[in-house]
Amino acid sequence: MQNKKTKSLFYKEAFCVERNRKLWYTIHNYVLWGDYGMTVEVNPNKELYTEAGERLRGSERVWQKYPRPQLRRASWQSLNGIWELDGKSVRVPFPPESLLAEYEGTRKEHMTYKKMFTPEYFDASKRTLLHFQAVDQIADVYLNDTYLGRHEGGYLPFHFDITRVIKEKENQLIVKVIDETNKDYPYGKQCKNRGGMWYTPISGIWQSVWMEQVPKHYISGLKITPDLKGIHLEIQEDTGNYANAKVTIYLDNGELISADVTDGQIYIDLSKHRNEDGSAYEPKPWTTAEPFLYRMMIETKEDRVESYFALRTIDIRKIHRGTEEAACVCLNGTPLFMHGVLDQGYFSDGIYTPAEEEEYERDVLRMKELGFNLLRKHIKIEPECFYYYCDKHGMLVMQDMVNNGDYNFIMDTALPTIGIKKYLNRRKRITQVQKDFFEKHMLETLEHLHNHPCIIAYTIFNEGWGQFDADRMYSLAKEKDPSRLYDATSGWFAEKDSDFDSLHIYFGPKKPTKKKRPVFLSEFGGYSYRVEGHIFSSKNYGYGTCRSEEELWERIYNRYSELVTPYVYVMNGLCGSIYTQLSDVEDEINGLYTYDRRVCKVDKEKMKHMADSLFRWQMNR
Repeated sequence: MQNKKTKSLFYKEAFCVERNRKLWYTIHNYVLWGDYGMTVEVNPNKELYTEAGERLRGSERVWQKYPRPQLRRASWQSLNGIWELDGKSVRVPFPPESLLAEYEGTRKEHMTYKKMFTPEYFDASKRTLLHFQAVDQIADVYLNDTYLGRHEGGYLPFHFDITRVIKEKENQLIVKVIDETNKDYPYGKQCKNRGGMWYTPISGIWQSVWMEQVPKHYISGLKITPDLKGIHLEIQEDTGNYANAKVTIYLDNGELISADVTDGQIYIDLSKHRNEDGSAYEPKPWTTAEPFLYRMMIETKEDRVESYFALRTIDIRKIHRGTEEAACVCLNGTPLFMHGVLDQGYFSDGIYTPAEEEEYERDVLRMKELGFNLLRKHIKIEPECFYYYCDKHGMLVMQDMVNNGDYNFIMDTALPTIGIKKYLNRRKRITQVQKDFFEKHMLETLEHLHNHPCIIAYTIFNEGWGQFDADRMYSLAKEKDPSRLYDATSGWFAEKDSDFDSLHIYFGPKKPTKKKRPVFLSEFGGYSYRVEGHIFSSKNYGYGTCRSEEELWERIYNRYSELVTPYVYVMNGLCGSIYTQLSDVEDEINGLYTYDRRVCKVDKEKMKHMADSLFRWQMNR
């Protein structure tokens, strides 16, 4: 290891990086974040609150909205608020490592949550379900000294039937958590020794805990698959069987469509409906400009739930103009340029969990204001309200799978970034346990998020991280959900099967070139600009340093002019680009917004004008 002075020299060189300094960048990251360990700042900014976080300080009423927007019932109760964690107060659903948790204990790999509560709704004739939206990584759950069960994996929801255990008056809920940041499980960008592009690890309960009462036989799930005329609907009952039901759809003109469902499945063709005046109803498609959502009510003999859906398609088509041909991503049959930004979903005060649900909506609107139409949700699965806000506001989502397995910066990112990857493929260095859990988690993720129209694509593996059998994973995902597109190997280490030719270009002269498949610039940019008073630490991780807002805009504009604009025309085959990134995250100072979301670092009108130009350029060049 180098001494402190030598490290400082590497640091300085790395972030004044230009194309002729790529080697310095690589050496820097190898020294600080490679095989030899990380340099971690001792005293990061512990008072960096968002405006929403400032409003929340000291409050016990947190995250009180219904957690599942596409399967809503009337009788439910939030269990968020003040809990006990290892004998000290903690505010759920914020991870204990966060400011918003207001937890004065220390992080442990084994921890015990405790909550005393009294049901607000108690009907002995009904069943009661206890829901956890996400607990990182292993949760053993007890109610009134009765063991309910275990869940493994920190990103997906789970529930228990507590009908025979819950009491009408006071109840004791205990959740024993094991979180070793074990790489057998998906862990995202968490690292025990945070630094650079690795962030503060979270643990325990980080999404909502809640209860609901349901009838003896209840609707356990919906599967909604749309096209431009209607939806294919599947209704699942708790027994595992398909349920008979009545479906009512609320049209945009105020009229209703009703249909009886037998054997739990039906295709409802909205185009066959006749309006009250006798004219044919014209189904309203979901677009980024007009994201119309249809409300829907589903009723069985015993149960009743509310939901919503949208009409849209996403596919790849061959576009012909004269003698030219190109593969193009199409939304509702129309060529689409995915003008996107990387969204890590980290917040300065809540880490994994924002102060309130509406912070997700604000992020969506912030990016819409800058002209973006897509968020690449990077290696994290969000609470369902995030996807609802994207559905509501017409923000497309490319959802990353949460990778597990081993990662090595120098082998998996640094050297491939500068074009050296021939002998660096470490994809076989993943255990069978890790393979099995990733496959299971991938399929469960596809099922969990299936109904959200905003999700048009998934990233399976990112930059070789935890990568194995990419072609087989692509086939499994495509079979599970053929209605989406898949970037099987984002960045490099591509195998045979994918819906995109995916590129990460941070340095060098490499440019997008037309391929048989749509070319997707799935990461680029990442320029660093510090806004004093709104930074997490004194570190400065990024892909080129700027000293003013004007310089930042100039470098962003020039990079788009170099890598995107010349290739965005539909016949040139570039289907989209992802700029890194939405906001700063800890040491990464390369966001369009500061980590606390208080300052936009770029001129909003200039960004929006550039975006509008890209969309016009796509079709009219």
